[in-house]
Amino acid sequence: MDTRMSNFALQMALNLVRNDDEFPAATMETLVLKLGNQLLRHWREPGGIDGVVARFVFPTHYTIPDPPVSADARLCALLPHDAVDRLSRLPDALLGNIVSRLPVKDAARTAALSRRWRPVWRSTPLVLLDADLSAATSAVSRVLADHPGPFRCVHIRTFYMEEFTGLLPSWLRILAVKGIQDLVLLNSRWPHAIDLPSTFLDMVSLTRLYLGLWKFPDTADLPRTSLFPNLRELGLCTVLMETKDLDFILDRSPVLQTLCVEGDFFQLRLRLVSQSLRCVQIIGSFEEIFVVDAPCLERLIIHSEGNKGCTPDGACSKVKIGRAPKLHLLGYLELDPGNQVLKVGKTIIKAGTKVSPRTMVPSVRILAFEVRFGVRNDAKMVPSILRCFPNIETLHIKSGETHQSTGKLNMKFWHESGTIECIRSRVKRLFFHGFRGGRSELAFLKFFFESALVLKEVVILLAPGFTSIEEVHSRIASLGSTKRASEASSVLVTGCSDPQGDYIQSFKRGSDFSIRDPFEVIIDPNAFDHA
Repeated sequence: MDTRMSNFALQMALNLVRNDDEFPAATMETLVLKLGNQLLRHWREPGGIDGVVARFVFPTHYTIPDPPVSADARLCALLPHDAVDRLSRLPDALLGNIVSRLPVKDAARTAALSRRWRPVWRSTPLVLLDADLSAATSAVSRVLADHPGPFRCVHIRTFYMEEFTGLLPSWLRILAVKGIQDLVLLNSRWPHAIDLPSTFLDMVSLTRLYLGLWKFPDTADLPRTSLFPNLRELGLCTVLMETKDLDFILDRSPVLQTLCVEGDFFQLRLRLVSQSLRCVQIIGSFEEIFVVDAPCLERLIIHSEGNKGCTPDGACSKVKIGRAPKLHLLGYLELDPGNQVLKVGKTIIKAGTKVSPRTMVPSVRILAFEVRFGVRNDAKMVPSILRCFPNIETLHIKSGETHQSTGKLNMKFWHESGTIECIRSRVKRLFFHGFRGGRSELAFLKFFFESALVLKEVVILLAPGFTSIEEVHSRIASLGSTKRASEASSVLVTGCSDPQGDYIQSFKRGSDFSIRDPFEVIIDPNAFDHA
């Protein structure tokens, strides 16, 4: 991000704080504190202040899905030495596939190639990315009016002038009539809170919908009929809305499989009652996430870095798990009782909680949590949490930063905590994120190595700050003498080359079921030696 863009982004944040009466004062105060905290924490990292402002002010641009149009696809003439037009001999279906992958301006121009190509664009489901158009406002209106439909994919996400707000309702009516399937709609005039026209609720043909930087319409007086009967994927990115509005959408989306929510501008209380949901991702602050009855839910992914789980008024956020028999992947939980509480069934999980079948979630195979090993009360949560998930096979632990130690836990504590069954007989892979080489971290790792009978692989990902391989080796030297319960296990100590960091910063990986473990980061095998 260049200086001009950085200044513009920062000005947007300041305007939001100073001028918008839509937001409560407590939310504004929290917004400023978060931005200041992020600047203090990350200004020395690659990208510096520009990177912080980009992540803080423009997170929506990282979470919106990519369009199905190739950025490199362009219409060009045949080379002089190759005058044979082989493309025109292809079947209509293949020609339509080619046209749908071109930027819309070039796709429409194919009608001028020959009589063979003339009907292709109009008969191919429309793919429109407004960024591919010059004079975008008038061009979007013209394309939407000229193409007979159906509309396969429309992304409207660039910056417009004043007429955009006036044109949007008519665009939405056209999209609804002509059968829009995949819609991404960003409010380009943020931080001004613009009401999203309620006409978008008429798009019964939608299969995927992402909304960014809008104020959601009030659903109190809307009819109780099915809203999105075909919707399978929903993304709400910094959308100002009330809990009742989100409940309204979920209740009227009977085949919804993926729900993604990002933003810190509303107090979210999410009650999951769905017979179809498979993946839920939350990025930002929330009051409560309650899995009431979700028989198909496989993934619950929570990202609250910088928010530390708590809500703008300082209240503790809650994660409640009721009926979710297929829940396979869960994280990141925060083992900080002051910021986040986990409740399984009717029991709040605390340090020393005696587990029973009613407090266990046996379906979970991949678990991720963050814990500050230097804070005694936080670290004491680890045995209780692990006993709630007896069948974990892959465990991700992020070692949280501790500014002031409140009591270290040594090997004696871990041995006295008793057998943790999932460590002893289930966990095959351990990813330890943010390793700093502290004594409390090392004590836990030694206990883990001594206990894990079926362990196959351990990856220790280093926190920033190590200056040399020698320093790394000095921090982990004591692990080499630890007797491992599983002699077949391997240990890799390395850096992380994943630009998204240890957390999921976009929705793409989390909702991609071809990726078995979206928490697994990209490893740089040349960063440090094996241990």
